Amino acid sequence: MRDTAHLGRQDLGHLGRNEDLASRTEVETARTHDQVLTGEIPRQAPRPEIGDSWERLRRLGLDPDRGREPEHLSTAEVEHRRRASGLDAVMPTLRDTLLDPVTDLPLILAVADAQGTVLWHEGPRQLRRSGDLIGFMTGGHWGEEAVGTNGIGTVARTGRPLRVQAGEHYLRNQHAWTCVGAPVRDPRTGRVAGVVDLSGPARGVHPQLLALAVTAARLAETELRAAQLESLHRLRTVAAPVLAQSSGPAMVVDRDGWTAATAGLPPVSRLRLPADGWGSASVHWLPSLGECAVEPIADGWLVRPLTGSAEAVHEQAVGARLVLDLSNGDRPEVSVRGGVGSWSHALSPRHAELLLLLAAHQDGRSAAELAADLFGDPTRAVTVRAELSRLRRYLGGVLEHRPYRFAETVRVEVVHPADPAQLLPASSAPGIRRFRALLDAGEQQLPGCRVAAAAPEGAGVLNRQVPSPRRGDS
Repeated sequence: MRDTAHLGRQDLGHLGRNEDLASRTEVETARTHDQVLTGEIPRQAPRPEIGDSWERLRRLGLDPDRGREPEHLSTAEVEHRRRASGLDAVMPTLRDTLLDPVTDLPLILAVADAQGTVLWHEGPRQLRRSGDLIGFMTGGHWGEEAVGTNGIGTVARTGRPLRVQAGEHYLRNQHAWTCVGAPVRDPRTGRVAGVVDLSGPARGVHPQLLALAVTAARLAETELRAAQLESLHRLRTVAAPVLAQSSGPAMVVDRDGWTAATAGLPPVSRLRLPADGWGSASVHWLPSLGECAVEPIADGWLVRPLTGSAEAVHEQAVGARLVLDLSNGDRPEVSVRGGVGSWSHALSPRHAELLLLLAAHQDGRSAAELAADLFGDPTRAVTVRAELSRLRRYLGGVLEHRPYRFAETVRVEVVHPADPAQLLPASSAPGIRRFRALLDAGEQQLPGCRVAAAAPEGAGVLNRQVPSPRRGDS
């Protein structure tokens, strides 16, 4: 029972009203949950991020009463994943930020890897025992497809902070819990490295805890960034004598393309590397440098340009074929193939949204129009311009501006899942949501693109030509 001896009469009145409101909200949410999962139109729609998750899981056939068979890793495998995630170094910061040893708050701190596997699980013993009953423990797999909408798996999939309150969980056995989760991104790749989650009794989690979880995740990213800078410093020490003896321009980058040192080249923070690695060839074409000789050095690569970068970037768009592969919504990728070479690159969620919107509007889109598509707010054009500037660093001549569009000579192809709900499923951007609805209604809206709809597993890929109002051919 909550200790209220120190509260005045007015405080108790507010407390009672707040608890009544929370109780009514839980009842409404539970009713909405039942209506959505049985195919009814709810009186009160769930939040977009929750509704999208429910619809995805309903289409996957996840049973809201049972979920999937629980998976638990062995102690040895958990230790291996802890080291591989790189998050073990940031755990002291997360404990100091999120766990209060004095007040012993009814909260569990869980830290999971990018796949949603719980690697650390700390908090009051009695609460952890309650979590054990639903498989919420160290080594447990909390991916969304296995245990439904939750503050670990859903955050790992979408890469965005989220609060999941009581009945917003897809599985009914989690309705007694509320959780808040925030992604921790690897500063080297920009991808989700793990998730920080705080979970507790449904009415015991304060709304401001989401902001606390986000702050803790940012602190963790700061420590990961410091470790990366130290690694680059070590690589720079090794690279210095090699570059001093180089007869031409060269640079040394780490395994993820971050620059450690350069000689005879303008300094850039990061070199975009092929998403599928270098392979066995010693010469590769890179978007910003053209044809380059590449060889390993310590924990990185020595890169020596063999062609002029200005001509290479210009030639990049001539007769090029750009493939925007969205068939795996969790790992979007863009690849460019042309006369000067080919390369591919894993996309961030925001860049995937932008490229899909540009593919859907071949005549071009202003920054304000793209801001409305992404945020529902055309005044956020500055944010859009900054993202497109980052995109052009590795797409080069493939993207034009005023308005933003693909170059006339570029042939664009979009690969999307057969199920429209799986098209960038983590995106809640208004323009993407509208586009999913159009696809679901059978109204293809990709002028000028050859759309390859990803077929069910084991089937072939269906290619269909969509006429373009801007070009006479595709």
